[in-house]
Amino acid sequence: MNRRRSFNRTIAAALLLPFAPALARPTRTSTMTPLIKPPRLARGDVVGLVAPGGYTSDAAIEQAVRHIEALGLRVKQGTYLREVWGNYGGTVAARIADLHAMFRDPDVKAIWAIRGGSGCISLLRHLDYRLIRTHPKILLGYSDITALHLAIQRHAGLVTFHGPVASSTPSDYATEHLLAVLMAPRPTYTIPMSLDNDRRALTAPWYATRTVHGGVATGRLIGGNLSLVSALAGTPYAADFNGSLLFIEEVNEEPYRIDRWLTQLDLAVGLDKAAGVMIGICDNCGPQGDGSSLTLDETLDVHLRPLRVPAVTGYSFGHIRNQFTMPVGVMARLDTEARTVTLLEPGVS
Repeated sequence: MNRRRSFNRTIAAALLLPFAPALARPTRTSTMTPLIKPPRLARGDVVGLVAPGGYTSDAAIEQAVRHIEALGLRVKQGTYLREVWGNYGGTVAARIADLHAMFRDPDVKAIWAIRGGSGCISLLRHLDYRLIRTHPKILLGYSDITALHLAIQRHAGLVTFHGPVASSTPSDYATEHLLAVLMAPRPTYTIPMSLDNDRRALTAPWYATRTVHGGVATGRLIGGNLSLVSALAGTPYAADFNGSLLFIEEVNEEPYRIDRWLTQLDLAVGLDKAAGVMIGICDNCGPQGDGSSLTLDETLDVHLRPLRVPAVTGYSFGHIRNQFTMPVGVMARLDTEARTVTLLEPGVS
C-alpha cells in the first residue's frame, strides 16, 4: 500500500465530513420511517465493495472480487477500500465518503460490505439518510454491519439485508438463499434450516436447533449482532422490538457477556415486546478456562424461558458458513415445528 497516497486520500475525505448535512443527524425523538424496498439485483449489475467497519487486505479484496464475479456480477471498489486507520477501514470521513459515493452512483445497484469488524457505530450520526432513501439500493452484510442496518431501517426506511459479507467463503446453502432473496423475489419464500449445520451439531452441539417455546410467530424482522443491538439501545438508532420477529447472533463471547447484553436489552427495551425470538448459531460462545460459568444454553434460557412467545436457538444465521439472508424490516413468520422462516413479502422491488 502506498502510505503517502493513502494518507492524502484520508485527509481529503476528512475535509468532507464537516459539510455533512444537518438532516443526517436524527434527533433522539425520531420515529420509524415508512419502509421502501431497493430494486432487485440482476446478472451483470455492478456491486460496490466497501469497508465501513474493520480494515481489510488485498487478499480479502481479491477473494471478494472472485466471489462477486462468480455470481455473475461486476465489482466497483470503494475509493477508500484499502484505507487503514487503527483497526478501522479508514477514518470516519473516508468510510462515510465511500458509502455516500456508492449510494449516489447510478451504475451501482448494490453495496456489499467486505467484512464486519468494528467501527460502523461511529458512522451513524454522519450518514445522509435522505440521500440513502432517495437512492435506494441493496446493502448487504452482517456482524458490525448490524449498526448500519438498524440505523438505515429506522431513519431512511430502506430494507437492508443481513447476510454474508463479501469476503465470506460461500456455501451452496448461503448462495441459494442469497440469490433467491436479492434476485428472484417471490410473494412468499420459505427458508429451511441448513442440513449441513444439523450434521455439524453432532460434534459441535451449539449448531443444533433448539425450541425453548414452540409455536408460530409473525412480525417484522429486526436484529443482528447482539453486542451492536445492545450498544444501540437507548439511542436514536435502536431496534424497535414491538411486535417484531427479533433475531440475534454472537461469536467468540463468553456466556457472562451474552447475559450482560441480553439483560441490557431487557432493561432498556424489553424482550417480551417481540412477537418471537430467534437466536442464531453463537459459535465459540461457551465457557472459557476453568472458572465456574453457566453454559450458553443456560444463559439463553435465563432470558428466553420467561417469555410467552415462540423462541428458538441455533438457527442458521450468524458467523457461520451456512447462513441465510434476511431482509431487515419485512414481515416474516417463524414456525418452530417446521424449523422454517418464511418471508411474507419480498425484500426487493
